[in-house]
Amino acid sequence: ISQPAMIALMLCELRLSSEDTVLEIGTGSGYQTALLASIAKEVCSVELLDTLSLRAQKTLRTAGFRNIFFRIGDGWQGWQQAYPPYSEFSKIVVSAAAEEVPARLCEQL
Repeated sequence: ISQPAMIALMLCELRLSSEDTVLEIGTGSGYQTALLASIAKEVCSVELLDTLSLRAQKTLRTAGFRNIFFRIGDGWQGWQQAYPPYSEFSKIVVSAAAEEVPARLCEQL
């Protein structure tokens, strides 16, 4: 789980609006996902670990979120072959370290 202060900083830097569609790489517990979905129009979240994704899906659905879409898979590949069929996002947030920005993610901005 990312520190709440770091999540707050990332949210501020994103400058989200209610019209944004956001791609989140790393669903984790779903905490950041919920914050994103409270502001943005829709959030598409990718998590590599199925146990984390399924737990977050259950928690966020129970909490009433209907503007979040989930995919289990490699986040570095972006939102591939998933519903809704977005090919571009207005914002992308990554909750993982990387030596370089994956080209596939840049293509989806």
